[in-house]
Amino acid sequence: MNGRLIHTGQVVVDLVMRVPNLPTPGGDVLASTVDFMPGGGFNVMAAAARAGAPVLYAGTHGTANFAGLARSAMAAEGIALAHEPMGEGDTGIVVALVEDDGERSFITGTGAEGRLPRGLLDDIVPTGQDVVYLTGYSLLHTPNAEVLLDWLPRIGDATVLFDPGPLAGDVPGQVLTAVLSHVDILSCNATEVKTLDGESGRVETLVVRDGPAGCRVVVGERVVTVPGFAVEAVDTNGAGDAHCGVLAAELIAGTDLIEAARRANAAAAIAVTRRGPATAPTRAELDAFLDLAQ
Repeated sequence: MNGRLIHTGQVVVDLVMRVPNLPTPGGDVLASTVDFMPGGGFNVMAAAARAGAPVLYAGTHGTANFAGLARSAMAAEGIALAHEPMGEGDTGIVVALVEDDGERSFITGTGAEGRLPRGLLDDIVPTGQDVVYLTGYSLLHTPNAEVLLDWLPRIGDATVLFDPGPLAGDVPGQVLTAVLSHVDILSCNATEVKTLDGESGRVETLVVRDGPAGCRVVVGERVVTVPGFAVEAVDTNGAGDAHCGVLAAELIAGTDLIEAARRANAAAAIAVTRRGPATAPTRAELDAFLDLAQ
């Protein structure tokens, strides 16, 4: 692959707690397992790296223990860091509550990844073979949104892939509109696309993820349903990230969009059969899964 995935943020550390159900207000439940592991943007980058794409993390990371855990994990996946650690605190934490049916809920605490300094991206010059990944979480933080809106008009012919995430409705309207004018591919789930309230029409290509049903790929007036794969899900945490990361890696490799979406569906299906947020398969595992599925 000649291109790269350039991820603009945000790597966090997930505190993953498996619970029988969410607590009622004022109540408590006992977690059967508790794990600290890198998450957020790391999930997408790990998925792309395992699928064979070179990956550059252009976001920020902190200086304390959680940041060290995140950097070690990125190094293990072969992910390159564009910047040195920021001396303004630790990397953020996300509490992920995973219920017995695999459904998950999040509580996010922002750290260094939410404070992109002005000009930090100026030395990053994508090529036309690169995929630049944006997350809606970045747009919830004014410093990040300002830096990205300054940088995006200057990235040339790189493909911009945007996942607005579950908090898409909280992104300021003017920021979302400005960002979407630079987006080539919008990837979101069926709930999130409704939250965007018609804004998705500003983007050339829309990928709507729909869990085990697969996804819909919309390019102009053409709509293609790409079927999913039947598996027994144990943890849906990180499934959308696996989908985005593999989709990006396949596009970088020159794979046709519909076939890239099919492989991304398969990667997400594999991911939900494993516990943890960063559970995307390797390229060899994905090929083996698809061989058996034929």
